[in-house]
Amino acid sequence: MPIHQLSETMINQIAAGEVIERPASVVKELVENALDAGASRVEVVTAGGGLNLIRVSDDGAGIPQPELQLAVARHCTSKLNHDIHDIRSLGFRGEALPSIGSVSKLTIRSRTDQSDSAAEILVDGGRVSSTRPAAANRGTMVEVRDLFFATPARLKFMKGERAESSAISDVVKRIAIAFPAVRFSLSGSDRTLFDLQATADHAEGSLARVAQVMGSEFPDNAIAIDAGRERVTLSGHVSIPSYTRANALQQYAYVNGRPVRDKLIASAIRGAYADVLPRDRHAVTVLFLTLDPADVDVNVHPAKADVRFRDPGLVRGLIVGAIREALANAGIRPASTGAAGMLGAFRTGGPAWPHGPASAGPRTSGYGHRPATSPAAFEAWHAAQRPFEPGFAEPRQADFDAGAVESADTRAGFSETPVDFDRLALGAARAQVHGNYIVSQTQESLIIVDQHAAHERLVYEALKQALESRDVPAQMLLLPEIVDLPEDDAERLALHAETFRRFGLGLERFGPGAVIVRETPSMLGETDVAQLVRDLADELADTDTAEALKARLDRVASTMACHGSVRSGRLMKPEEMNALLRQMEATPGSATCNHGRPTYIELKLSDIERLFGRR
Repeated sequence: MPIHQLSETMINQIAAGEVIERPASVVKELVENALDAGASRVEVVTAGGGLNLIRVSDDGAGIPQPELQLAVARHCTSKLNHDIHDIRSLGFRGEALPSIGSVSKLTIRSRTDQSDSAAEILVDGGRVSSTRPAAANRGTMVEVRDLFFATPARLKFMKGERAESSAISDVVKRIAIAFPAVRFSLSGSDRTLFDLQATADHAEGSLARVAQVMGSEFPDNAIAIDAGRERVTLSGHVSIPSYTRANALQQYAYVNGRPVRDKLIASAIRGAYADVLPRDRHAVTVLFLTLDPADVDVNVHPAKADVRFRDPGLVRGLIVGAIREALANAGIRPASTGAAGMLGAFRTGGPAWPHGPASAGPRTSGYGHRPATSPAAFEAWHAAQRPFEPGFAEPRQADFDAGAVESADTRAGFSETPVDFDRLALGAARAQVHGNYIVSQTQESLIIVDQHAAHERLVYEALKQALESRDVPAQMLLLPEIVDLPEDDAERLALHAETFRRFGLGLERFGPGAVIVRETPSMLGETDVAQLVRDLADELADTDTAEALKARLDRVASTMACHGSVRSGRLMKPEEMNALLRQMEATPGSATCNHGRPTYIELKLSDIERLFGRR
């Protein structure tokens, strides 16, 4: 076939295939146009999941009549000057309207403040009409009917009406979080799905908008984030470890006000919560990154959903560090949903944590898979770390058992408990039941602590502190191992050799496309050196960080903490129980164990009174 020029209609349809994936993509583009026009109110109406009708109305600046023809022409935009690296608007490509018009029946009606009347233009499957007068208030109304009628093959790939409507709702809510001062409403063919009233454009107003979108529970279980590093600032809110979801759909991220789904940000959130959440649970987050537009490329994807950072390591480090610091400073907090779940358990015998980690599956006697660790290496490392274990009592089981008194469950209270303990977060220990649960009392609540899970977290944090305060002990290999790799991977590993050495892994270049490993972390015992090195190379290629080795060492430390902590069934003295509670209050992340399960639950006195019909 000879080379020939494609028609304008076919060019627009090809662009539509990239920009307009489904009805939700149309809504996203039109709502972003409304916001770029300075709208304070955006109304979205749909029918048939957006395939039959999408109408977006706003009270923005409007489009002058002479520019309506340009608005539906390709690569025409009012949002980009001469510097493609200085993008400060949500849209800038100039492809959305012509692409939408090429695969649907598009109507644009708009009026500016300076005009006495509105103007209207129609595009039918790529055929553009002339502009004509119309009646309308200030702002713009864009109506899209019969989406994909000009490319019916695309209709076969659409999901059901409910699924498409849900995707539209998610898009509008995701954008609305970033613009709290704008009122958003979404209506279906028969009812209003939601109406988000405008709030103040500051931190409290932003949190109020988040509550409108995500529910009133989130602010009660959220921690504020406010951090900066070099030219990047990070703000927003993240959930406490005991408030989680089964998927990551409620993780919202924004870069310079633009909603994105970026894998680097998602990876950083997972890393920040790595040892406080179960693997099948996800934190709830709303994070706003602000940086110089020149330091982020938003032009790497036609739908502008992905971005690329000039310094990804800086951004990832900022997110991980800010979240971990916020979690540490927040102290010990249970999820507000725990009491409701506990009340439900009393009434129906159901699970006590419908929104938290315990709902991830039935409880088992084990706490995860033990890594491949030789007994000798395990004991050697455990002995070396004992000076760093919590000091409220000797952690060795034999020492705990020696001289133990009767279980505290036979004593409702004891006079030796300091009176002011009940003013502290976890209160004063009052009893031990079933050899594993400490019951404590504060001035306004009753608390039940899982002694094994709680002490496991304390020992784990002490081990982590030891890892961070000094280099990890290494064991020299009798025969150094040579690992063949692609040249790029070998070079990346060599650049991070000093970091690996801190973690006990000694490697260096060994000719083209190879590294030689002379030392491995003693904590790992016998390990597959070649696989370890390849895993590290893969992570460096993906995120340019050496977190994989640290994560593996943390897993070993977690296993050691599990074996070195107070066992279930261990009868504790009153002073030991109170010491455990005080240590929990002083230890970051102690509201969950190493595997993400809660270490304690709290029931307010008012909830107990409701159980007994006193309220």
